[in-house]
Amino acid sequence: MSNYTMAEAIIASRSKDTIEAGNICGVSVDFAFANDITAPPSIKEMENMGAKKVFDPERCAVLLDHFSPNKDIASAEQAKICRAFAREQNLLFWEVGRVGVEHAFLPEQGYILPGDIILGADSHTCTGGALGALATGVGSTDLAAAWALGETWLRVPETCRVNFEGRLSEWVCGKDLILATIGKLGVEGARYMALEFHGDALSRLPLDGRMTMSNMAIEAGGKTGLFIPDETTLNYVNPRAKRKYTPIYPDKGAKYAKTVTIDLDKLEPVVALPHLPDNVRPAKECKDIQIDQVFIGSCTNGRLSDIEQAVKILKGRKVHDRVRLIVIPASYDVYNTSLERGYIRDLTEAGAVVCTPTCGPCLGGYMGILAGGERCVSTSNRNFVGRMGSPKSEIILAGPSVAAASAILGRVADPREI
Repeated sequence: MSNYTMAEAIIASRSKDTIEAGNICGVSVDFAFANDITAPPSIKEMENMGAKKVFDPERCAVLLDHFSPNKDIASAEQAKICRAFAREQNLLFWEVGRVGVEHAFLPEQGYILPGDIILGADSHTCTGGALGALATGVGSTDLAAAWALGETWLRVPETCRVNFEGRLSEWVCGKDLILATIGKLGVEGARYMALEFHGDALSRLPLDGRMTMSNMAIEAGGKTGLFIPDETTLNYVNPRAKRKYTPIYPDKGAKYAKTVTIDLDKLEPVVALPHLPDNVRPAKECKDIQIDQVFIGSCTNGRLSDIEQAVKILKGRKVHDRVRLIVIPASYDVYNTSLERGYIRDLTEAGAVVCTPTCGPCLGGYMGILAGGERCVSTSNRNFVGRMGSPKSEIILAGPSVAAASAILGRVADPREI
């Protein structure tokens, strides 16, 4: 009888090798994708290895999201390479105006499913763990091999069990839970480990919040961040699923390499101060930090409930005269629903600029790059030196409620102040 963690159980379902933490195993891949930055090198590597076809065009995808719509000649050339490859291979591809940020768009469209092994040539592929998939980022060379073979190798990760005890308070969201976890573990505390999230309170956490948490598993060094599929998961997946799937669960006797506990009864809205995601403080303790910009969006917090949280605070109020607020919905489903519900108007009347779905300033792309000496509260996932522009700028990570409150007050703010 096995005593598998969730990561081990998923790998066991896709491998003939001995499943034990630390072992190298060959596994079949359910879905593999790249973006406009990482696809061109993958395409070149496929050519170098002599591969003529992807293993299954319905399980391979290219998404233009990082510098899309193209911001310059270099990004236009990258997109051109992606388009040509997609047409030649007849794989999954969506043109500008019909796509979104990859880690929001693919689950929304039913391509990431419980029990899957998902490879993406982007570190935040781990977002798919919210649906119970072992989703992980790989380099462009490994992605090329997976495209060609439908297989890859994985080192079976040790698992860190994260227990959330107590009840969620009104203004605490998934971003606060994962920042608190990273604050406790440190940015290397779960290096190459699977984070497995547990706790009764998580059953009441919307799937958007779960995606935020799985998304930032990598910021603790994690290989993936896994939620155990429940009714919320299946209700989301079933109307969307593009293929058959089988949810996979951890065994009751699973052995964990590490266990950490987060007390939700004591958790309040938090931020991560420069220049690491583990530099976590309560937002109410950072009121003296003035800001120049707020960014609400990215694969971490650009989903519908994130926009709703921001609008709840911003509606009928004005962005501070000294602050610019940039809001980027993560997909057109989010954008169009926000339009239908009046959220876009609420945001623009508050003084925000609302942009087309794209990664935008998160990676220092465009539509919100920071100058030297500027400071931004961002709902994205990284606050490293130079991440959003000048190496002399600063990024403060936060959830959408903290970000919206900060935009109004012109400084780091706890939403309970508004």
